[in-house]
Amino acid sequence: MRREQNFSLLKYNTFGIDVNCREFFEYEELDELMDFVSSGALVGKRWMHIGGGSNLLFLSDFDGVVLHSQMNQMAIVDQGDISISVGSGVVWDDFVDFCVANHFAGVENLSLIPGEVGASAVQNIGAYGVEAKDVILRVTALNVEDGKIYKFSNEECCFGYRDSFFKHHPEYIIINVNFLLKKESDYQYNISYGNLQKALQPGEALSLASIRNAIINVRNSKLPDPKEIGSAGSFFKNPIVDRAVYEALVKDYPKMPFYELPDEKVKIPAGWLIEQCGWKGKQVGNAGVYEKQALVLVNRGGANGAEVWHLAEQIVASVREKFNISISPEVCVVK
Repeated sequence: MRREQNFSLLKYNTFGIDVNCREFFEYEELDELMDFVSSGALVGKRWMHIGGGSNLLFLSDFDGVVLHSQMNQMAIVDQGDISISVGSGVVWDDFVDFCVANHFAGVENLSLIPGEVGASAVQNIGAYGVEAKDVILRVTALNVEDGKIYKFSNEECCFGYRDSFFKHHPEYIIINVNFLLKKESDYQYNISYGNLQKALQPGEALSLASIRNAIINVRNSKLPDPKEIGSAGSFFKNPIVDRAVYEALVKDYPKMPFYELPDEKVKIPAGWLIEQCGWKGKQVGNAGVYEKQALVLVNRGGANGAEVWHLAEQIVASVREKFNISISPEVCVVK
């Protein structure tokens, strides 16, 4: 357990924004968290719970309490269809690596996504045609208002595109997530999304490990290492539009990539829209757009949150002006 005052969050956000919080509380056990909450430590104070900080943009110091989980327990509950109970503080990719190494299928397409397991359920992370909601069985959370523990079924989590019940109800702190996976021998691999098939090594046998390796290689080739260049990965969500909007646009942009969705909806890659507006590789002050992927905003060194947010606002305005499409942040902006 760790409790400190006027604490630097520089190492707790991958954008590398140098901000402080008034108080920082990090816990390893549920009892520590419950005691902290029941002591009234959050009463009348602004507070927030963070994961790995890979989806945060702080615009200024946080005048309140920041909580962080170090609950790193992981246990196989049932070995029929594989049910695994995972603590909220487990690094997401460590969990994926564990699953692939043990031939547990379902999360391999989510390889190398930064962050922690608790945040994966809040954000409903996704990549290559898979979302966290596809494998989450149950979420256990503490309600800080009444001090009680609640268990949420997958349906009760109200998952949506980069969205969940917990994103709108921060009074619930996720302490554990149960995932329902399959044995690799009983699993049909999901390699139909995007260019994943092309990324697989020619002649290599298809397996969870080969899919994971291919995705890691693709992500490493497109995304900056936050240890070297500050970023939060994909900054914007891919906009979802009516089919009529897509059909009108594709007349002017016949090479525009898209993904079919149910209910006459179409998803258009935000990175492509941003690149068409000429932002790829551009720098404004100490913030910029990554030269290998226009969806990623980066800290070129010494940027503050306001600089990054100003750049984001300019990009949103450009896309709206050129395509009449609104794009919104995937990143959580803390003001």
